[in-house]
Amino acid sequence: MQIHLDPIGGVAGDMFVAAVLNANPELTPGLLKTMYGLGLPEWVNCRIETANDGVLAGSRFVVECEAQPPIHHHQHAHDSDGSHDHHHRRWSDIRKLIEQANLSSTAKQHALGIFGLLAGAEARVHGIPVADVAFHEVGAIDSIVDIVGAAFLIDALQVDRWTTSPLPLGSGQVETAHGRLPIPAPATALLLEGFAVFDDGIPGERVTPTGAAIVRYLCRPNEVQRRTGVLVRSGVGLGTKSFPGISNVLRVICFQQKSQASSGHRELLIVEFEVDDQSAEELAAGLDRIRNDAAVFDVIQIPAIGKKGRQASHIKILADPAKQEEVIALCFQQTTTIGLRFRATEAIALPRQTESVQVAGRQVRVKIVRRPGIGATAKAEADDLLVAGEGYSARAELKTKAEAQALSSPLVADLLDAEVQTERPIAKRSEAPRLHHE
Repeated sequence: MQIHLDPIGGVAGDMFVAAVLNANPELTPGLLKTMYGLGLPEWVNCRIETANDGVLAGSRFVVECEAQPPIHHHQHAHDSDGSHDHHHRRWSDIRKLIEQANLSSTAKQHALGIFGLLAGAEARVHGIPVADVAFHEVGAIDSIVDIVGAAFLIDALQVDRWTTSPLPLGSGQVETAHGRLPIPAPATALLLEGFAVFDDGIPGERVTPTGAAIVRYLCRPNEVQRRTGVLVRSGVGLGTKSFPGISNVLRVICFQQKSQASSGHRELLIVEFEVDDQSAEELAAGLDRIRNDAAVFDVIQIPAIGKKGRQASHIKILADPAKQEEVIALCFQQTTTIGLRFRATEAIALPRQTESVQVAGRQVRVKIVRRPGIGATAKAEADDLLVAGEGYSARAELKTKAEAQALSSPLVADLLDAEVQTERPIAKRSEAPRLHHE
């Protein structure tokens, strides 16, 4: 499953928890049980409320402490504004509390990971060691609950991929225990480095440090935001501040992978650029380096005419979208290009297997593919046909014999027949070489 964050009003810890629970209400009892098992010294009451801002209906996650007003009901967008007497907690104390909590080991890892990002950002902002960081806003009870709640939900859902739309920057200033700070808060700005942001002209704190840490923990900066699959559910989490002309909500959209994915459907990253100032020898060496990278499926080179009538090479690279940043960096490292284009697209590959056959004492690998409406076809690996001193006729004869022998194999016939009956891809008999052509 993929869950996409749509920060219409912004992102905060309580909004994340509320939105995910709104989409997955069956997780509410488990989350509340986890909250009461945290072992906090103060009595804490957590609840999920149905909320409506007059435009959108959804959920709100409320945390209350004894003899205090609701903690999440502050003057500004999502987290504490310093107007209440929050507890100041050191990172080491928070870490110990989480490690001793009644949580699964994976949920603990998530909670510690999110808080660790916050600690690192706060340490950079104030120029102190991470061990000396004392959380004022984000370390208070409400934010501890928010982050542990988020960790519980992340663990419970076991999502394959989290993505986010561009995040609203907000503007103005916010009151904190450190005094008046600009928006986005310095820690928030550090945590959002590399993420797409925008300014819609609406002032206020739109993304809190807690919300930024959750986004940073779950999502990859600069990732191609392709939402694919079947939209199975969505949820809306409301914040506590009102913004002019927009609902202060975080929406989550849940996608289930298409059923065809097991039949060859997948996502593919395409990177394209032109080179006109690199020698043929150097460009060939660079493209070989790119081609041999594990994240790259194929490299295509096409002659082209560039600006000022210069002869150039158009390069197209097919790669794993999960390795987008690594592939882009590789292109800049191995070629002289100073700009490129990239996009994600859907692709499909026919099921295939590789058989190794022996012809005239030679081992030849043969790739077998079943084409819809045609049947099985075979293609001998060109490298296995090369022999010093042999000409085209000898290679062609070896190729024909190897492909015919592979197609006549009883095992291949059984596998193809089974696939026709079950409509499942052919199971690999042996590990096939990495395919470059789709």
